[in-house]
Amino acid sequence: MKWKKGMLIYNEKAGNHKLTRNLEGCLPVIAPHIDELLVLKTKEKGDAQRFCLNYGEDMDVVFVLGGDGTVHECVNGLSPLGKRPLFGVLPGGTCNDFSRTLNIPQNVRHAAEALVNGKVRPIDIGMANDAYFSNFWGIGLVTDTSNNIDDQEKSRFGKIGYLLSAVRTLGDNAAFPFKVEYDGKQLEGEALMILVMNGSFIGTNLLPFPMDPDDGKLGVAILENASFSTFLEIITKNGAWSENLGSDSGVTYVQASTLTIETKAPLNVDMDGENYGRTPAGIKVLEHHLSALTPS
Repeated sequence: MKWKKGMLIYNEKAGNHKLTRNLEGCLPVIAPHIDELLVLKTKEKGDAQRFCLNYGEDMDVVFVLGGDGTVHECVNGLSPLGKRPLFGVLPGGTCNDFSRTLNIPQNVRHAAEALVNGKVRPIDIGMANDAYFSNFWGIGLVTDTSNNIDDQEKSRFGKIGYLLSAVRTLGDNAAFPFKVEYDGKQLEGEALMILVMNGSFIGTNLLPFPMDPDDGKLGVAILENASFSTFLEIITKNGAWSENLGSDSGVTYVQASTLTIETKAPLNVDMDGENYGRTPAGIKVLEHHLSALTPS
């Protein structure tokens, strides 16, 4: 593929100090495909979103080199635009979950080569209240796990840090009353965690639910009963959802295009690994909202 104008946004703090190697891997691959390439470094939170809002409509393609937080910012900067450029995700973070959903190689050079020689795939984006998410929206256990991650542990152990945090969090997590209304139906009860998913991975773990980021649906998983074995089963199922994991385990899974989620007390929300507002929330899928570069 060839483009007239493009932008590469990179986060120098993502990926456990591999920035130089990552840039050396992707820049020589991307640059020959773009006549005018704007390269921008994020220095603080919000920069990537601002870059996309300010320059996105002038670009034919935007590449992001960073982790899921940087991808999340770019999605929130590109999604409100009237003219949205092509979007390419280069895995430069710890987990790179949404890039895994798009089957992008986890080596940055291989990823760049796959994207510039790949295909365009329309992808859905989730919208919760006035914010956007590419991978997931969650409350309960997933939010507390993100908050409990030890920075040194994350730096040293990478993706294993998320699992260690989850193990610590699970013992302290209390169920919360909820009401979910979706596509004219309703669910009520108490839950440890509610996940609304557009992607298939969290913390590099392939979730055991049928997910496709271009089917016009969001997956909604509700973990109702407190069980460490259930949680481990969910994150180690390797994508094999079955009804056996359902009713008896306290896990409910449905698909929806629009839904509202209410909790008795306001709960902090995690979107794509970032703390983002509180419940209640109105959530909907924006079908084929962004055009992503993916491997052929």
